[in-house]
Amino acid sequence: MTIKVAIAGARGRMGTTAIQAIEEANDAIVVAALDYKYDGLHVHNSTVNDQCHGIPIYTSLAELAEHHAPDVLLDVTDPNAVFVNVQAAIELGIYPVVGTSGLTRSQLDEIAVLVESHQIGCIVAPNFSLGAVLMMKFSAQAARYLGDVEIIELHHDRKLDAPSGTAVKTAEMIQQYRPAHIQGHPEEQVHIDGARGADVDGMKIHSVRLPGLLAHQQVLLGGEGELLTIRHDSFDRKSFMPGIMLAIREVMGRKELVYGLEHIID
Repeated sequence: MTIKVAIAGARGRMGTTAIQAIEEANDAIVVAALDYKYDGLHVHNSTVNDQCHGIPIYTSLAELAEHHAPDVLLDVTDPNAVFVNVQAAIELGIYPVVGTSGLTRSQLDEIAVLVESHQIGCIVAPNFSLGAVLMMKFSAQAARYLGDVEIIELHHDRKLDAPSGTAVKTAEMIQQYRPAHIQGHPEEQVHIDGARGADVDGMKIHSVRLPGLLAHQQVLLGGEGELLTIRHDSFDRKSFMPGIMLAIREVMGRKELVYGLEHIID
């Protein structure tokens, strides 16, 4: 069976990477692109043209589905668009795979209810890099023994959300093993707001945004007389390609929401 994939965000950098990953696979094909503009045109190598080659663009998912009947909608847009896209896809019987961070807990809960009622799978992956997923799993495991944790995530300066979905997901995984407690001096004085970063049950998350970066994260776990650092670096968006294809293949056999690729790798 060849999996037919529609991509929301095909013109972007992640969309271009996703197209390449799917084109290199032998069991999937990109059939159309969902966009907020350029209806009736085509996207080719991240540029838009009016010639009949490349991937056809639609501004309506319903119209896209009528003409191409995709099995999967891969959404790599932004948090403002992804929730609406996912809802529409599920209603149309299309399996969503989301590579956009920024969905809220209430939105994830709504998606979980929707996929259960329609008996259709959905995968939300804060990070498609398998190395990053392993970094999160190792960090959660280590937090059982080293419970004072700070997360530093570093991304390119075009990233919209902070902290990153990967950092939030890492903190959520660590919360399962780490009892909530305040870290640092109990009478700590913060002289500039934000100096200690965001707070999650006493853990701190720090976000760095600079040109030249892509996607990086280190988790610092401190103990008496020791420090464990678990770090992951994505230097090229090609690092996301295996995870993209894993999610596309896995979602077809699901009937529930899967939040994080750690649930589908050993």
